[in-house]
Amino acid sequence: MSQSLSCNLVHVVFSTKHRENRLVRSLRPELFAVMATVVSNTGSHPYRIGGVEDHVHLAIRIHPTVSGSKLINVLKTESSKWLKLQSAIKCGFHWQSGYGLFSVSQSHLAALIHYIDQQEAHHVEVSFQDEFRKLCRKNRVEWDETYVWD
Repeated sequence: MSQSLSCNLVHVVFSTKHRENRLVRSLRPELFAVMATVVSNTGSHPYRIGGVEDHVHLAIRIHPTVSGSKLINVLKTESSKWLKLQSAIKCGFHWQSGYGLFSVSQSHLAALIHYIDQQEAHHVEVSFQDEFRKLCRKNRVEWDETYVWD
């Protein structure tokens, strides 16, 4: 084959450090726009970005030359810089050191986008920790409770 083709769709999830409620509602639309720009600048495609006070979800098609870890590193660094400049944050902001990155088939992309759009309603009843555990179980990813929550 003379052409290289890929479709690396992923669901990315990460939290504020110690799951602090730092992502105030008024900041989120602009934060998500900043994050979308960062993702696009890597050559990747942000299908949807959303979240609540203590964490974010992203549906992304990662460019074939970009690793997931590199994309998330750049994303967290640049969005953290932006957040630290916002008056609503007022003091140092940090994302948790880890993240979840789960592969998604094209046939499940619409459901993932809907899931991200429904985060506010979803988290009335479900904590971030319980949601993340469920995502790990669903994707058969093992985790250690000692290290996953920082």
